[in-house]
Amino acid sequence: MAISLKPEHLERYKNIGLLFWKYGRSDIVKMSGVEKVFDEENHPKHLDGTSKPEQLAKDLEKMGPIYIKLGQLLSTRNDLLPAEYIEALTQLQDNIHPFSFEEVEQAVQDELGVRISKGFSYFEATPLASASLGQVHRAILRDGRNVVVKIQRPGIRKQIVGDLEALEEIATFLNHHTEYGKNNHFMPVLEEFRRSLARELDYEHEAKNLLEIGENLKGFEVIIVPEPVKDYTTGKILTMDYIRGKKVTSLGPLAHLEIDGIRLAEELFKAYLKQILVNGVFHADPHPGNVFVTEDNRVALLDLGMVGRISQAMQEKLLKLLLAVSEGNSDAAGDIAIEIGRVRDDFDEIQFRQKLAATIEEEQGANLEDIQIGSSMLKYSRYATESGLEMPSELTLVSKTLLNLDIVGRTLDPSFKPNDSIRRNASDIMR
Repeated sequence: MAISLKPEHLERYKNIGLLFWKYGRSDIVKMSGVEKVFDEENHPKHLDGTSKPEQLAKDLEKMGPIYIKLGQLLSTRNDLLPAEYIEALTQLQDNIHPFSFEEVEQAVQDELGVRISKGFSYFEATPLASASLGQVHRAILRDGRNVVVKIQRPGIRKQIVGDLEALEEIATFLNHHTEYGKNNHFMPVLEEFRRSLARELDYEHEAKNLLEIGENLKGFEVIIVPEPVKDYTTGKILTMDYIRGKKVTSLGPLAHLEIDGIRLAEELFKAYLKQILVNGVFHADPHPGNVFVTEDNRVALLDLGMVGRISQAMQEKLLKLLLAVSEGNSDAAGDIAIEIGRVRDDFDEIQFRQKLAATIEEEQGANLEDIQIGSSMLKYSRYATESGLEMPSELTLVSKTLLNLDIVGRTLDPSFKPNDSIRRNASDIMR
């Protein structure tokens, strides 16, 4: 039985089918009937199905907004993809061509009920950044407040609805007619994806994230979160403080001499441990493009559309796991992982513990202080999945967050050691 191909989704089927074929699953394309959308000229049969993982990120970027977001979600699911694909997807760039200023003007009028010239004393026509769901413009309010205005991409919601319909048809087919689908449970993944997109498309939700995380981090003098402007924010427009600064990755040698990188890296890591292990809500996307160093030498956290939430019960277990990993204690790390995860019928505990112990021993030999905690956590989660132990998705999200944080921390201070920071701050967190 094949998918009932809908005419309005033919281009979508073609793109998804091409992706499966390129990465070695031409059997799924043939079984589902998606092969019918290809004609002789554009048929992918000349491809050998061995495209490299790093190409996957580029392919998803070309396919459009929803596939970029799907790639970001899949980068947190090492139960679905091999390690080399997870690593490639963490490099996914969300940079899309901007939409026109005429569309910006129309969106502002539709959402805020005023023309740009009436609502703002200044509004820059060229966007500061343009991503899959929206773009950001610098502006000044009538009261002189410097802000940025994030405007949702016109028609993106309708486009996403169509893309999700096509993905759901293929996922349903895989779940019901293939072992590949039954083993990987694609429908729950797609449902998680749908919920994630709904939150990111609601800019009022992001405004609440800014307020909540800003409040939680008030005690950190060197960390700043922009405040939203309530009267200039709707579901499709978010107005917030303009932060003067540069991405951490764009700091030159002279700029590094002017900042206290050691303090900034330590305080940033401590702030994330507090978010994850105390507050239970954390900025889940601290990649270098979302972390700025301000003109007054503080660290600014930007783009809070994606946040993670951790239950109190999980927080305690996660703290113990982080401490075990940071101390190189494979026995304790294994015990806690088994307690956190869901044991499948095929779980091979001996294999899991052996892989864990061998890797931790190898890392200790390399120098425990230099281990990247996020990378290590992702690696251990993969061992669990391969051995039949399913780890909760929030653990993978925390691991990916820490992986990005490792990169930012070492950019600010090349000598920064995440494991040291965890051990230094553990007692405060426990209290």
